[in-house]
Amino acid sequence: MRLFLSSYRFGAHYDRLAALVGKPGRVAVIPNACDAWPAAWAGAVTSDSVPLRKLGYTPETLDLRDYLGRATELERTLAEYPLVWVRGGNTFVLRAQFARSGADLVLRKLLAADALVYAGYSAGACVMGPDLHGLDAMDDPAEVAPSCGVEPRWDGLGLVDRRIVPHIDSATDPDGYGNRLAARYQAEGTAHWALTDDDVVVIDGDTTEVLR
Repeated sequence: MRLFLSSYRFGAHYDRLAALVGKPGRVAVIPNACDAWPAAWAGAVTSDSVPLRKLGYTPETLDLRDYLGRATELERTLAEYPLVWVRGGNTFVLRAQFARSGADLVLRKLLAADALVYAGYSAGACVMGPDLHGLDAMDDPAEVAPSCGVEPRWDGLGLVDRRIVPHIDSATDPDGYGNRLAARYQAEGTAHWALTDDDVVVIDGDTTEVLR
């Protein structure tokens, strides 16, 4: 299993993503964490596709809403990509769309077979933890029902054993929600990784590294 989980895009460690992926090629860009914000959706896709393209990748948008109830087709499609890039947004919305499309099961299967690299930042990283409890301090679960037609889920994919708190001391979080959530987890004794926008968690097989 190869995971590259960050607070914001490549953090300060693009070299580690490059080492996981090898030669740049096609990348499936999954922007569904932004599904509750239709006016921002296209801009979100562009903002992630441009830096990937500059690094030599061929980004292609993969909208999970096109695969609702079609997990087998989604698996065939994702298996064609050496890299999946899952951007930030609302973690609860992303989790709902993973479940509705079967991406949660498909990604577990493909990652277990080492068929691709999963790179996710902010919501794309948080959704990989054991559960989403506490993240409602940063993301609004109430956005799930109107944008996805289902109730929010509180389970993560469980591919990492602790919660991820992004945007520590970040200009993208001027109100300090991430800092407060990390302090809460610390006080409760809840296992977590608190990541600045430079930090990255890299999982390569049996090795887990937190790069600061």
